[in-house]
Amino acid sequence: MAIRFSSVLSKTKQILTKNQQIVPKGYIPVYVGEVEADKKRYVVPLSYLSHPVFQDLLQSVEEEFGFNHPMGALTIPCTQQTFFHLTSKLKY
Repeated sequence: MAIRFSSVLSKTKQILTKNQQIVPKGYIPVYVGEVEADKKRYVVPLSYLSHPVFQDLLQSVEEEFGFNHPMGALTIPCTQQTFFHLTSKLKY
């Protein structure tokens, strides 16, 4: 199953329009956390979207949530420790 980048990017544009928080050009906001109350917002480089490890993570997110995320940005349901471990291995 391929990740639909156009869907992710169009949702990001909607989020940026609705949300007054500034996201630098070339980055995307994501919420990370397993429990709603523990989710934290991070801004990651768009280049992560093309990395195979990150694509696997996005695929699992799509299967669980689709691309309708109630937090207003892409939601990644994993621990912050797991997210940091994964992103520390990515080069952008």
